[in-house]
Amino acid sequence: MAFAGPSHGGGEDDGPLPMADMNVTPLVDVMLVLLIVFMVAAPMMVVGVPVELPKTAAPRAAAQRPPVVLTVAADSRIFLRQEEVPAAELAARLATLREEDPEAPVYVRGDRSVPYGEVLRVMGRITQAGISKVSLIAEAEPGPAIRAR
Repeated sequence: MAFAGPSHGGGEDDGPLPMADMNVTPLVDVMLVLLIVFMVAAPMMVVGVPVELPKTAAPRAAAQRPPVVLTVAADSRIFLRQEEVPAAELAARLATLREEDPEAPVYVRGDRSVPYGEVLRVMGRITQAGISKVSLIAEAEPGPAIRAR
């Protein structure tokens, strides 16, 4: 605790008066730790495999249940729920998912640099597994969207 001399013009018999300071060092330490935690955790909050999606003016579809997301990366690797799956095993893995939830939709995220034929082959494997609810995911174009009637 710090002490200050008498501030009133009193005599020498008055002792030093306590001066109230707040120590902000613990507060700064806590704030720096929180800042570091958020800086480390923020990049991990990105969902999915990074791909460059094509743009579309179509309105967003409303999802009723958690979908199965299938990603075709720029190098034509296939990811099912963020786990890489060989193309030969894709139909079997999707058939297993269909048995768990027959009504689950499958959303296909394809990098814009992937050839159209490759995306069609993946969609063929999805229908081969008996899944009929398949949608393509794209980024929205800037500007006003076209509204469905």
